[in-house]
Amino acid sequence: MPSAPQSHANPDQTLFRLLAATVGADKAALALTTLTIDPALAGTGDTVSRAQVAMALNAALFADLLDRVPTAQRYIDTVRAAGETIVFDHGALRTIDGETGDLPSGHMAFGRFLAPLGYEVGGLYPLPKLKMTGRAYVQRDLPETIPQFFVSELHVDQLPEAAQGACTNVFGTSKDPLGKDEWAALDTIASDGVCTFDTAVTALKGALACFERQHETPALADYELLLPETKEGAWIATEGNAFNHATTRTADVLALSDTLKDAGYPMKAAVEISQNGRVRQTAILADKVVRPFREADGSDVPLPVPGSFYEFITRDIDPETGKLDLTFDSGNATGIFAVTRNA
Repeated sequence: MPSAPQSHANPDQTLFRLLAATVGADKAALALTTLTIDPALAGTGDTVSRAQVAMALNAALFADLLDRVPTAQRYIDTVRAAGETIVFDHGALRTIDGETGDLPSGHMAFGRFLAPLGYEVGGLYPLPKLKMTGRAYVQRDLPETIPQFFVSELHVDQLPEAAQGACTNVFGTSKDPLGKDEWAALDTIASDGVCTFDTAVTALKGALACFERQHETPALADYELLLPETKEGAWIATEGNAFNHATTRTADVLALSDTLKDAGYPMKAAVEISQNGRVRQTAILADKVVRPFREADGSDVPLPVPGSFYEFITRDIDPETGKLDLTFDSGNATGIFAVTRNA
């Protein structure tokens, strides 16, 4: 749903300063002039709210995804050239419900630090065809204007024994990026809802570090065991806990899909429509990336694999509440997951 741009790259505003202190002024300016930002989040002074930290986290992840996904950058360039901004609806993450070394297992690898930023689970979405479960994390203060996180977890115990062993080999080496200082900052935000500027920077940098690959380079043999059983598990083996995709909320995803296909984007073939008909989604197929794999002799071999991608969603008003339908749909989610399979 493009809208007229508003400048939120004012160096005196708290949100810009927080983002710039974390990712640099150039990336902060790019993100905050590309995204439609709720004016309530701009802020002044050195007191930072949990909502501002949450929005800064999303803006930083959005900027990082553009660095990693050329087709997403291409789309955003066209939006900016038209003088428009985008509504950032949600981002997605994939986790492992199994042995994960020093990391909490499954969705709590993220839920543990999203909760202090005002997030709560707003919906549970079984994904049985993928042996996964998804959870929608909604920011309580500004649920319609701060992006949600759709956090899925792969249930390792539902995989064949050999694939379970491969999961343990790969994900059992995970390290936890959150240390004492980061937790002290997050605990302050959790208890008070606000914090000092320096505390916010510490919390934000800690949260961002959680969106990296926390495990060691996967063995090629383990990856080859995972790939036929769970392409999602194979994706996590190479990409870790990276931001899987970012999503633009648009007025007419069906029309936009046709427009992007005509422009040569490698789009998902069909738009996914929820059972209630109010949520419609499609995506650009994942860009390929080159990742290292460990061979039996200890050397690394680089191979092309699916990376992250960009998604589009249309949400209608729920007639029972009169508010935007912020829910997801298990069928839609299962269909969207295919864009990293078909890249």
